[in-house]
Amino acid sequence: MKEPKESTIGGVARAAGVNVETVRYYQRTGLVPVPERAHGSFRDYPPEIATRVRFIKRAQQLGFTLAEVKNLLALEDGRSCGKAQSLAATKLAAIDARIADLNRMRRTLKNLIGQCGAGGGKIRCPIIETLAHGST
Repeated sequence: MKEPKESTIGGVARAAGVNVETVRYYQRTGLVPVPERAHGSFRDYPPEIATRVRFIKRAQQLGFTLAEVKNLLALEDGRSCGKAQSLAATKLAAIDARIADLNRMRRTLKNLIGQCGAGGGKIRCPIIETLAHGST
């Protein structure tokens, strides 16, 4: 069997560090264009497709949703730095809010864990009690 070239979907996937189904999913969602079929039944993928897929994966690793990635891709001409900065600032604010939520959850759990066993088994478990009655 012939080894796939980089211009095949398999080659694009390898070059981008993803699997073929990821590339296909990005195509279905409109994030990656589907090239026309060239020779026979094969599609000939230009090198920039792998670059685009890597861009999408890196953006996802930074917490951007695919909808947000689509907005970033619309700015990829490089002339809309202010808009990209605004999108990144919005994402950063959401991450900061999530960190604050996680810190609150951490404090609550730490407090509940500290209460366990404090009553010598004579009181109900504070973790179960809090979860059952919602008193955080």
